[in-house]
Amino acid sequence: MPDKVGFIGLGRMGLPMCHRLLKNGFELSVHNRSREKVVNILDLGAKDGASTNQITKNNDIILTCLPDIATVEEIFLGSGGIIESCLPGQILVDHSTVGINTSKKCAEAAEAKGASFLDAPISGGTERASNGTLTIMVGGDTKAYEKAFPVFDSMGTTVRHIGPTGTGTTVKLINQLLVGIHSVAAAEAMLLGAKSGADPALVYEVVSSGWGQSFMLDRNAPVMIDRDFEGVRTQISVFLKDLGLVEELAHTLNSPTPAGDVAFKLLQEAENLGFGDKDGAAIVLPLENKAGFKINEIQDQN
Repeated sequence: MPDKVGFIGLGRMGLPMCHRLLKNGFELSVHNRSREKVVNILDLGAKDGASTNQITKNNDIILTCLPDIATVEEIFLGSGGIIESCLPGQILVDHSTVGINTSKKCAEAAEAKGASFLDAPISGGTERASNGTLTIMVGGDTKAYEKAFPVFDSMGTTVRHIGPTGTGTTVKLINQLLVGIHSVAAAEAMLLGAKSGADPALVYEVVSSGWGQSFMLDRNAPVMIDRDFEGVRTQISVFLKDLGLVEELAHTLNSPTPAGDVAFKLLQEAENLGFGDKDGAAIVLPLENKAGFKINEIQDQN
């Protein structure tokens, strides 16, 4: 087990991941721009890392879980950031969802300092972050991965070393491509069924027992039926950011993603209509606007 672990970014995913690390006995230091979250987790046994510089200097493995590319590049590559402060032999891990170019820039900068960088994005949402069942896909040096594995294993049940730098990021973007496509499919299907006169709850129940079942249908259908778009687990804006990275990768590789293009466009429509801060299931709202019908309209009339 690594002697000391540092964690930067106590957001919706980072905070429950830190809880898992503490529960599994790691000596953990944390840092976050919002001090309130730091104070709360100190009561559970974490140490105050004070700054990015101090977190980096005082730990063997440094983990980050950050909201976007700009923040990742600032924290890793900026003045006073992780790379500037890191030491030979340290392992630097980014759990954020970014582009391959960002992961490669961080890896090259870390290698120049004698440290190792692992791109290790995660999937599973806050529920699986809380119970330690995340999927963690890792790119980078094999020996660094093996040393960091106990840390990953404490937070996830499906932990895989995919290959060299950037491959973890690639698999995460493929995951998000499918999330976007399946979200659109679920929204189309639920809306079509409801507008035809079928009870949307029964549409969901029956389709979930057939070949049309999908994880995103299970996730989004209850939200669409209950109109609980404010009970945000992951925002439209986050899915849009991720699908934008998918589009970038696809264009770089000249690999067609026609269904992904549709999902990206619909997410853009949702954000342009002011739904960016709503739950990802709100991808159905632009479709409802065009249909002139809401999925739960039959229920509302009964």
